[in-house]
Amino acid sequence: MADCEPSAHRFMDLTVPEYAYMFGFLQADGHLKQGPGRKGRLSVEISAQDIDLLRRFQKLTPYYSSVTERTRSTNFAETAHSAIWSLCSLDARTKVNELGLPYGRKSKTIAPPLVEFSHRDYLRGVIDADGSVGRTGKGFPFVSLTTASTAIGMFLRQYAMDVTGCERNIKRNTRDSIYNLYYTMEAAQSLAAHLYYPGCLALDRKQKAADSLSAWTRPADMRAAHTRRRWNETEDRILLKLNSPKVAAEALGRTAQSCNLRLWRLRTGQVPMRNSR
Repeated sequence: MADCEPSAHRFMDLTVPEYAYMFGFLQADGHLKQGPGRKGRLSVEISAQDIDLLRRFQKLTPYYSSVTERTRSTNFAETAHSAIWSLCSLDARTKVNELGLPYGRKSKTIAPPLVEFSHRDYLRGVIDADGSVGRTGKGFPFVSLTTASTAIGMFLRQYAMDVTGCERNIKRNTRDSIYNLYYTMEAAQSLAAHLYYPGCLALDRKQKAADSLSAWTRPADMRAAHTRRRWNETEDRILLKLNSPKVAAEALGRTAQSCNLRLWRLRTGQVPMRNSR
């Protein structure tokens, strides 16, 4: 975890890596409850083994908050030991709500913030809360995310494509109508190294798991993975000038679907417009 405390910044300034991470984690695993009048509570409950993260949240919050522990029976275990971070301040709840954490049920409605924010720190928070990092039963590296939110699924898909060059098609599964995004091998190594950089705020066990992935090497008898073409500045300029995915696909030797997605990302600011010299 990072040693610095962004105390000089406004609460939940998402350009600050720690707050971007914290907000992503709260969106995925937190709960904002509305009470009578001006009352309410923001809380997150996780395994007691990860209590240190909640204490970091407490330090990052310039309002009174508490960290407590409890043991109870659940559907998954006879006794589950958990830790809970709770915050009641109306000012703090209003700020978090305005950034995109709704009151009540939220799994399908959450989306990346509309304000400027640190993308990789935000995504790390989401993955720490609702994803997994590690190795498969066969020892292959993997990074995965389970989410009910189309916006979150699309954001990870697009971001990971920029980082790793690997494109994923996302589709809700038929059993519980959620998305499962899964990256393996070199793609998982690249994504984990990018998201879990040295000194970042993260769950300690997932940081260690991410760090361990760098030691993996593809066996000599295993077929090499296909690497997709990355977009460059010249292609972006041609795409914007032609302003037609179908025409650009023929000019650039790409698919119309790929051109359509890239054009949308450029127009919406998902990737920066690069000025030509």
